[in-house]
Amino acid sequence: MNEEDIFYKAFLSRDSRFDGKFYVGVKTTKIYCRPICPARPKRQNVEFFLEALSAEKAGYRPCLRCHPPSSTPSSAYPGKSAVVSRVLRVLTNQGMGDKGEDYFAEQFGLSARHLRRLFREEVGLTPQKIWDNNRLNFALKLLAETKLSITRIALEAGFSSLRRFNDAFKKCYKQPPSSMRKKNLSHSSHENIILKLTYHPPLDWPHLINHFKNHVIPYIESISENSYERVFKIGNSIGTLSVEADSRYPYLKLQIACHDTKVLFEVANRVRKMFDLDSDPLLIANQFASHLPLSLLWKQWPGLRLANGWDPYETAICAILGQGITMKYASQLIGHLVLYYGEKIFHPVTQEERYLFPLPEILAKASLHEIKTTQIRKAAIRMLSQKILQQEISLSPAQAPEEFKKSLLGIQGIGPWTAEYISLRALADTDAFPATDLILKRALRLNPSLDLSCIRPWRGYAAVYLWKKYF
Repeated sequence: MNEEDIFYKAFLSRDSRFDGKFYVGVKTTKIYCRPICPARPKRQNVEFFLEALSAEKAGYRPCLRCHPPSSTPSSAYPGKSAVVSRVLRVLTNQGMGDKGEDYFAEQFGLSARHLRRLFREEVGLTPQKIWDNNRLNFALKLLAETKLSITRIALEAGFSSLRRFNDAFKKCYKQPPSSMRKKNLSHSSHENIILKLTYHPPLDWPHLINHFKNHVIPYIESISENSYERVFKIGNSIGTLSVEADSRYPYLKLQIACHDTKVLFEVANRVRKMFDLDSDPLLIANQFASHLPLSLLWKQWPGLRLANGWDPYETAICAILGQGITMKYASQLIGHLVLYYGEKIFHPVTQEERYLFPLPEILAKASLHEIKTTQIRKAAIRMLSQKILQQEISLSPAQAPEEFKKSLLGIQGIGPWTAEYISLRALADTDAFPATDLILKRALRLNPSLDLSCIRPWRGYAAVYLWKKYF
């Protein structure tokens, strides 16, 4: 069979593992679909594309049944250089913002022109185009899954006016936003938004929930057997979110309660990062394939993800407090920190008393005498907070991970394990590996043939699998 015959066979299977890996253009209708679409056109009537944008450039418009632009993006943006990979991660998790390409490129120490050239060579799209596509895709999700007005959705997606949104939408999808509306949306209200966050299966949901349960932040997070819930504050907006899995479909159900719906885009992106939903398990499997110990671990637990924190600063402080002690005791210390130094709020739905994580402005000058930890760790918390406020240390994923870890090691009380762990869990650095961790040291000792340098930049996933095996 040729390549297109293989694609068609995969298309007929309706296997969700192929979702986002390719798209199907139907020549007779000029519509393109996801591999999971119920439509089944004949082989001679279809052609295949690796990216949704390629189908649109060829004159196809998205299917109204399966909404191709809302599928989980595959690892199809194969950035070859480290800087391109970092930029893509920032675009996915944070976006470009409204300060323009020049300001965005400066975060990476590059000119906008040079960054555009890198992206054209390695990705085929400019950062601005990728950001525009992300905004439109999020708008499409809101149109399909919520009752928000089209004007409100335009603002949520980052457009300055309804007219600009309508023009961009029609140019991309060849039809007005109203055509994407679904009639039966009884599950969402204006102040209680429910979104479906898709992913590439398999996904080990129990493992993810167990991670957050073991690292729970008291007064902020609540974790049950099947759901994660927390309060948050973005800007001046306080809200709550809950996440749970659906065993029937490859998506997580995200429920957001917040009076200010302008936070939806950021909340959805943060949750995607927390649960590592943009990871491709088959890509990890391929990286592990030539290393027998890792390959066997993947077969035993396919779909483990690299869980990350909601907020990099929050995650970094928790990592410092958790050094060298049990997870249970670390949770107690973190709870005391939140209780004594966090802002008291009330749950937006239940009105129960909750707290927000302390800000750097508070911890930079706090005595921390209520926290039963060492003076060195207290000093490290204050110093990290001060350096963040003084912009001597950044928690942006835009920076080079090695430089970030080097800056952390300059703080007394932060050693190699903590620096690697913060990079892994706060910045979603897929290549971070806390080699001094006792469990990982034992795992490497038991598997002397394992050469982790051969799977870079995915050593973080190796750490997750080895922790799972030997903890």
